[in-house]
Amino acid sequence: MTTPTSGVAGDVKDLALAPRGKARIAWAEKDMPVLRQIRERFEREKPLAGLRISACLHVTTETANLAITLKAGGADMVLCASNPLSTQDDVAASLVADYGIPTYAIKGEDDETYYRHIATALDHQPQMTMDDGCDLVTTLHKSRPELLPNVIAGTEETTTGVIRLRSMRQNGVLRFPVLAVNDSDTKHLFDNRYGTGQSTVNAVIRATNLLLSGRTLVVAGYGWCGKGVASRAKGLGANVIVTEVDPVRAIEALMDGFRVMPMLDAARVADIVITVTGDINVLDRAHLAALKDGAVIANSGHFNDEINIPALEALATQGHQTVKDFVEEYTFADGRKVYLLAEGRLVNLAVAEGHPASVMDMSFANQALGAEYMLKSAAGLEPQVYTIPAEIDREIARLKLKAMGATIDTLTPEQEAYLSAWESGT
Repeated sequence: MTTPTSGVAGDVKDLALAPRGKARIAWAEKDMPVLRQIRERFEREKPLAGLRISACLHVTTETANLAITLKAGGADMVLCASNPLSTQDDVAASLVADYGIPTYAIKGEDDETYYRHIATALDHQPQMTMDDGCDLVTTLHKSRPELLPNVIAGTEETTTGVIRLRSMRQNGVLRFPVLAVNDSDTKHLFDNRYGTGQSTVNAVIRATNLLLSGRTLVVAGYGWCGKGVASRAKGLGANVIVTEVDPVRAIEALMDGFRVMPMLDAARVADIVITVTGDINVLDRAHLAALKDGAVIANSGHFNDEINIPALEALATQGHQTVKDFVEEYTFADGRKVYLLAEGRLVNLAVAEGHPASVMDMSFANQALGAEYMLKSAAGLEPQVYTIPAEIDREIARLKLKAMGATIDTLTPEQEAYLSAWESGT
């Protein structure tokens, strides 16, 4: 446990890393103009004054800027990691040492430490939760129900977490309203597509240094994240195959120019497989057994469930070994070798730096404004999953457009009248 001279609690790898982390946080901030404008208003108005927030998020430079913004708004927050491999240790150190934000996150922490950190964040007795993957909220409901009466509302960052929250709601166990930040247009249309697409391909290249051009790359899932990965891989010259279970998305992939086939067929020809579905065992034993020698497999979904790692270990009768950072070689009985990246955890944050700051600018603008909205509105909300109001979504888009130097047209009074009338016709 880390206790710096400032007296701020936390558990980070090494406080001596703080100067590097502070410089990197400042670098990311340059590309987050929307969040910066929100922070300036929060500093003046203090809309979150005294609000206790427990946040379970990927501890990156972009998340640091969100945490600093929430604190500027008056929030009393504690931060822990939402994945054992996604923490940037220098950023965690800087949050504690330079910004006075209690942070519990160490890259590579084991499961016991991971859940201990979540428990410590819940010891803060939150009035609001901020989650990425729903581990904080599920732990709160399962293990700390005595804290639930204190909780006003929550926010959820990612697709996997929203799925879990909706399941909780359907099963009648969700006890407070939660804002599905992921469902905001200024989040999933950009963060999931452009952020996941670029950061995932970046991570695979960093880990392996493989040339994608000319290789067959399989993308499992054609939601917004899968669309992003497929388009970025195609842009680098890969021959992209998409696997899907949804016929509408499969048609979309075909019409976007990709081959579509079952995973078992795709696995036989794949040089690289990337899963991004949010479901379990998307690469199952039969698929793993069909992979050719030298295949690289990676997951960019939130949990390390998409690749059946126990099955992979069982198939590797000749053992496995780490051959370079974040690359583990599994050798099958017939001598074929398969390479798993980042232990099957979300590769874009484990190996690379996650989404670029520019796209997280909108996502975390949603988080900051979502927290403000939920604080104001929660008293009138039921314990279910909500979407951020359209006017907030559009305001974030307007601010981002302005920051990017773009302008758009506005409707004339005549056009507004026409769109609201029913009388006009051919």
